[in-house]
Amino acid sequence: MTALDSNSTVAVVGVGTMGQGIAQVALLAGHRVLLHDGVPGRAQVAADAVAGRLDRLAAKGRITAGEHQDALARLVPAESLADLAGAALVVEAIVEEAAAKQALFAEIEAVVGDDCLLATNTSSLPVTAVAGGLRLPGRLVGLHFFNPAPLLPLVEVVAGAATGAAAVATAYDTAAAWGKTPVRCTDTPGFVVNRIARPFYAEALRVYEERAADPATIDAVLRECGGFAMGPFALMDLIGQDVNEAVTRSVWEAFFHDPKFTPSLAQRRLVESGRLGRKTGRGWFTYTEGAGTRGAAGVPDPGSEPHTAGPAVPPAYIGVRGSLGPARSLAGLAAEAGIEVRVEPAAGPGAIVLPGGTPLRLADGHPMPAPGIRFDLALDYRTATRVAVAPGDGVHAAAVEQAVGLFQALGKKVSVIGDVPGLIVARTVAMLADLATDAVARQVASAQDIDTAMRRGVNYPLGPLEWCELISATYVRDLLDALHRDSPTGRYAPCRELRRRAAAREGVISS
Repeated sequence: MTALDSNSTVAVVGVGTMGQGIAQVALLAGHRVLLHDGVPGRAQVAADAVAGRLDRLAAKGRITAGEHQDALARLVPAESLADLAGAALVVEAIVEEAAAKQALFAEIEAVVGDDCLLATNTSSLPVTAVAGGLRLPGRLVGLHFFNPAPLLPLVEVVAGAATGAAAVATAYDTAAAWGKTPVRCTDTPGFVVNRIARPFYAEALRVYEERAADPATIDAVLRECGGFAMGPFALMDLIGQDVNEAVTRSVWEAFFHDPKFTPSLAQRRLVESGRLGRKTGRGWFTYTEGAGTRGAAGVPDPGSEPHTAGPAVPPAYIGVRGSLGPARSLAGLAAEAGIEVRVEPAAGPGAIVLPGGTPLRLADGHPMPAPGIRFDLALDYRTATRVAVAPGDGVHAAAVEQAVGLFQALGKKVSVIGDVPGLIVARTVAMLADLATDAVARQVASAQDIDTAMRRGVNYPLGPLEWCELISATYVRDLLDALHRDSPTGRYAPCRELRRRAAAREGVISS
């Protein structure tokens, strides 16, 4: 283990919210912590703020009286950079500007010893560029904490082009010793989380822009059917529309306008209008007290209900034709609910056949042939509490009622949405899986670290690679191929590695 000894000194430069959080983490791990900021007097203010947080932790019994007093004794405001001379680790958490970070590290390098580890908490800038002007660039590593640093477990340990293996190992082991969950990654735009999470927002925005569903319904489907802890529209409001869009734009520009990362015009208009989310009282939803169910420009407030179909009579029986793939559990659930299940001869794509002959098929990226109905992918059809269905052209209202009644009989709320290819959960999960698979192929991070990062960093119910394995690379590839044919911009084209995995799986099955 190469973690820094707890008796060594850690310096944090830049004492905003993130810097204070990192300082608190290091303090409670036993380090002496120096706080420094370029603005005179701000280090003392930050030290007082951190002390206040420690006071509250002690009052709640989260830390003992002894731990509280010891941590306060180790917290030292440093008015001069020269005071950092004995630090074993310096973590920078200043403004996200490359020139400012480069200039600061040049000053720090002139003060600290050659064995001092340097770390930048950048979330969007290349670690390689930040280290570019250093005399010893091999000792600078990315140490990307997530806000709030004391609460969120994930830390991305980012190796720049010149970063030495020893620096990465020390940073990784130190983060682990601090009680965090570190993951290693290379210096790529967005690192792991901000790179791979883009479709969670982008596909929701695309469904909204295509007017297939409103934000409240999209959020509800992704939460209650997809298993995500928070819907993308509510999460964008929490993060801040300006911050979220800036990250998307940064990744898009860093990838030379790759269509897989294209920003949303709808979100751009929201930012331009000043509706930035919770911090301004309005974003996709309104947060002002006493707001009505519909705010300005038809934006629903947090109390707005998603579209939920009224009660419907379930069908007395259903037919099951061919394989239902990731939705195979539905036949058993229907039988448990007292609905007769009739096995029909396989002919064409797998489907649940409603009385009267209307097929009900899992979203696969294709528009539903008329007349037919699509239903969305669920993380687990047994535990899901909502399912989205999308009638194709020419479907009779009676068939839609049967589909709604079927899922209601299984204990689900039903949202009837527009017939957009891939619906909501299926296209989102497919895109997450594609970006994760591509990142593994490009050695951005290991499959295990990517799944860990997405579960621990943004609280996904499954890592995207685990999810791809669960529903099969073949299903993901075929869904994306269909989306690509519908919208041939390159946005949905499956990566080469996903195609390879799907082909390998088909080879195993055929053999």
